[in-house]
Amino acid sequence: MWTKILDWFGFGPHGHDHSGHDHGGHGHGRHGQHGHTHGVIDATITTTDRGIWAIKWSFVILAITAALQIVVVMASGSVALLADTIHNIADATTAIPLWIAFALARRKPTRTFTYGLGRVEDLAGIIIVLIILSSALVAGYEAISRLFNPQPVRFLGWLAAAGVIGFLGNEAVAVFRIRVGRQINSAALIADGYHARTDGLTSLAVVAGALGVWRGLPLADPIIGLIITVAIFGIVWQSARSVLRRMLDGVEPGLVGEIHHAADHVAGIERVVDAKARWLGHKLHVDVEIAVNDGLLLAAANKIAASLKAELFAHIPALDVATVRFAEPRREGGHHHAPDPFLVSGKLASGLLEIVETPQGERMRLRLSRHAEGLRANVAIERAGGAVESLPLSPVGGDHHHLQSLVAPAEPHEFSARLQLAAGPDSEDLPFAMAEPEGHHHEHANG
Repeated sequence: MWTKILDWFGFGPHGHDHSGHDHGGHGHGRHGQHGHTHGVIDATITTTDRGIWAIKWSFVILAITAALQIVVVMASGSVALLADTIHNIADATTAIPLWIAFALARRKPTRTFTYGLGRVEDLAGIIIVLIILSSALVAGYEAISRLFNPQPVRFLGWLAAAGVIGFLGNEAVAVFRIRVGRQINSAALIADGYHARTDGLTSLAVVAGALGVWRGLPLADPIIGLIITVAIFGIVWQSARSVLRRMLDGVEPGLVGEIHHAADHVAGIERVVDAKARWLGHKLHVDVEIAVNDGLLLAAANKIAASLKAELFAHIPALDVATVRFAEPRREGGHHHAPDPFLVSGKLASGLLEIVETPQGERMRLRLSRHAEGLRANVAIERAGGAVESLPLSPVGGDHHHLQSLVAPAEPHEFSARLQLAAGPDSEDLPFAMAEPEGHHHEHANG
């Protein structure tokens, strides 16, 4: 029985083992601003277990705090303590929707909910905001009623002690929720933690009200009750703004810049075309579209994508899912009549050979993803009557990964040819054919 109780509160064999684990020496955690991971346990289960653990303790601490305060409210008749107690009870009940949300988030994706149920946490955040708002309305109503209908406040010493108890209970809960919320990047849990911290400060206001009544100011108690009500409304605004931002797929302003910064560390990325990020509960999803050399082989392009993912996880600790997409190659000058390119795969070079439109006109261009040292290239096009059109390819702007002809290939762009490669004593001929898009050769015939 005692073992089960300890396990329920997170002190069992699997409940609180969240420190001291290093992930291959890597100094970046994946689910929060902490420098460690969680062993070999699935990260989703670990973070939700951590959240549920904090919620259990928060509920117990606030329930005990509210129960002690209720006793003093009944004995003293203090409306300020009543407002504080109502708020603490409301704060304790917020643990219920968060608890349910974290439990549902542990479920695996289905054919209907392909991303899982992480969004339930955002709905829980809205419920929390409504609970806090309701407590503010009740507390405000009671304080205003007591202003017009004053009643004596008794047991001022016990009243002050109850205020101190409220402060200590709420501060303990605030530390729990904010710390764990940051570790698992839960906006709802962090917002609720700051709410508990403000509750602690308002509990100290109850002590000030008791001192005022003791000094002969009977209205000090309902006035403090109104001040607490205003503080609660401030918490409503802050919490609602935080939760709604994530529900509308808002992210921290510097996050997109961090994505671009991570891409700067990866060789082979020409530019970041687009970068998006969104939260699903406390899981961050990033979608990046990059432009690379379209002459790269699939294996080389995938290696660049894998390197970018590694950099993203290193730069963004909260990241859970990273998707990298390749942008479609840009056709220079809108050259939509060019034949399909030839994929080069030889012992001396790999890449893509195509006809492109440049400011100087059409050119034959070879984009290399791999090439031998000192590579020389020439395109030999077989023309009618046995003639051969030769187009030597030379580096563009000193870039040995981009070789281009100095003149345009003759029309029509429908021919058989050989790509002649040489490097030192080695050479090879790669035969290929190009055909103009259907209908384009009719334009030449009728031109």
